Amino acid sequence: MTGTLFSFGHGYSAQALSHLLQPQGWRIFGTTRDPAQSPMVRASGAEPVVWPGQVPQFDGVTHLLISVAPNAAGDPVLAALGEEIAERAAQFSWVGYLSTTAVYGDHQGAWVDETTPATPTAQRGKWRVHAEEQWQNVPGLPTHIFRLAGIYGPGRGPFSKLKRVGMRRIIKPGQVFSRIHVADIAQVLAASMSAPNPGAIYNVCDDEPVPPQDVIAYAAELQGLPLPPEVPFDEADMTPMARSFYNENKRVRNDRIKDELGVKLMYPNYRVGLQSLMVDG
Repeated sequence: MTGTLFSFGHGYSAQALSHLLQPQGWRIFGTTRDPAQSPMVRASGAEPVVWPGQVPQFDGVTHLLISVAPNAAGDPVLAALGEEIAERAAQFSWVGYLSTTAVYGDHQGAWVDETTPATPTAQRGKWRVHAEEQWQNVPGLPTHIFRLAGIYGPGRGPFSKLKRVGMRRIIKPGQVFSRIHVADIAQVLAASMSAPNPGAIYNVCDDEPVPPQDVIAYAAELQGLPLPPEVPFDEADMTPMARSFYNENKRVRNDRIKDELGVKLMYPNYRVGLQSLMVDG
């Protein structure tokens, strides 16, 4: 299967998908707010579109991917282009909206899946729920929601954190996070594009939610670095944004991407993922 993908907010995850699709013969357009980022967009196999600025052209577009973060007013893409997208709804074979597992809020370490009600506590999660609903409510649009866990991969992850002066392992008893390698995000999206199921919601995460300090410790071990010292959460010097992540504690199930899309994760846990980053540099 090939087609033409228009990618709004063509960043880290969208570029991974572009790298996967472009060799298969896809034509891809990717937006960036900063003209200086156009070479990076082009390097992923996409044709850069500076937006806002240039007017997106949807003629011939078969697939839409939205990675743009919402704000208090809702989804910026729909705010600017919602009328045209709605008018062209029948043109699109697949629309993917990249959301976050933050929509589930805090479950005190219990498991959640796609049937769990969205009860976000953080503002970013509330904005995401509203944006999800906006896309789902566009009549006739084949919308798919992807709730992403914490993303890591080449150039992004614990290895860079270990280089920071004064790095600590923050300890909050019972706290776990789910995460996902960017290459697995790309393969989940590609699998969905090959088997559209409008209205579907997918959690995109690996098999093993773990305490964040375990990931840092394993990264240090792989690099032969000293184990960063521990600091209790209540005593840690953190930004309000970083601290807010620790206010939500849950384990996210990923059965649906396996059962419905047939996805076999390349990096089913952080150990395999970090080992691959060591090999790949």
